[in-house]
Amino acid sequence: MTSPVSFAERLDQRRRSAGSLLCIGLDPVPSKVPASLGSGAAAVSRFCRDIVESTHEWVSCYKPNLAFFTQLGPAGLEVLHEVRQAIPRDIPVILDCKVGDVGETARAYARGWFDELDFDAITVNPYMGEDSLEPFLAREGRGVIVICKTSNPGSGDVQNVPVAGGDPLYLTVADRCRAWDQAYPASVGLVVGATWPEELKAVRDRVGDQEILLPGVGAQGGDLEGSLRVGLNARGSGLICSASRSVLYAGSGIDFAGAAGAAARSLRDEINTIRATAVA
Repeated sequence: MTSPVSFAERLDQRRRSAGSLLCIGLDPVPSKVPASLGSGAAAVSRFCRDIVESTHEWVSCYKPNLAFFTQLGPAGLEVLHEVRQAIPRDIPVILDCKVGDVGETARAYARGWFDELDFDAITVNPYMGEDSLEPFLAREGRGVIVICKTSNPGSGDVQNVPVAGGDPLYLTVADRCRAWDQAYPASVGLVVGATWPEELKAVRDRVGDQEILLPGVGAQGGDLEGSLRVGLNARGSGLICSASRSVLYAGSGIDFAGAAGAAARSLRDEINTIRATAVA
């Protein structure tokens, strides 16, 4: 039997075909959905699907955030499913769910997010250790993106605490991710915020060419240029540059989707301009 193409390979194929490192985070806020779409879960679904339609040409992948769908109540998972189905099949989709649990609970998450809703990759929390991630890491053809150094101001409260040997905890996580990527069938990546370029460089030095999901681009004010200069791998790739609000809410009127498409194209081009000089 032929092995499935890995998540990392499919992502790289999409990046080359779209000429893009841009990932759009789908974080729908019901109060920001244009009034022309109505209200409730149906309006959120329409909003997200219109965003996908207007931006898909410019992206390497999408990243729906589970919390923004579960806030809709019982209809939220159906909306998430509708949005996932609306994304063209050649574009990888990362579910930002930050799961991390043990035993049957972890296996249930893996069955739900991979088998039932067919996400290409998920974000996970490593706090409970390797056995809590094994049901995800064992999935050939899928991606497992591990929380390492997050973009929020308080991330250092835990992630920068020194551990044995003097390294901060986030570098210990990076070392584990390197080992897991080599030991398991899934493609293992890491989350490192664009708000921390120095820490990003330290992580890149530890993990080689592995994928790094880079949140904090756009509305969070992350250092895009600094992050690209230190975060690209040896092939001038390996970064998933994630922006949400700056694209989703680029416009609020009847042409919100067109405004989102223009914002996505502009950010894709800005990333590529920096990327060209960073790898020159």
